[in-house]
Amino acid sequence: MPRYFFNTRIGGELITDPDGEDLRDPDRAWEVARAMIREVLGVEGAQTALLNATIEVTGEDGEVVLEFPFAEAIIETPDDPVTRH
Repeated sequence: MPRYFFNTRIGGELITDPDGEDLRDPDRAWEVARAMIREVLGVEGAQTALLNATIEVTGEDGEVVLEFPFAEAIIETPDDPVTRH
């Protein structure tokens, strides 16, 4: 299983994740990043600095796999896409 690291960028500061987490794929990393952000916002509140922060998920090689802005984590997304017929 690949290891992903969840680094947080707040302004010019990068807070690195030294341990990472073994996950099955980038989709699962996206889910974990969203849950992490929502937990932080639940504890700290929607402060301007946090709403402008981003989690940068990297692989073991240090390459950015995805960037997840904190502001996007507060947007509700349905588990299943809704289609209209």
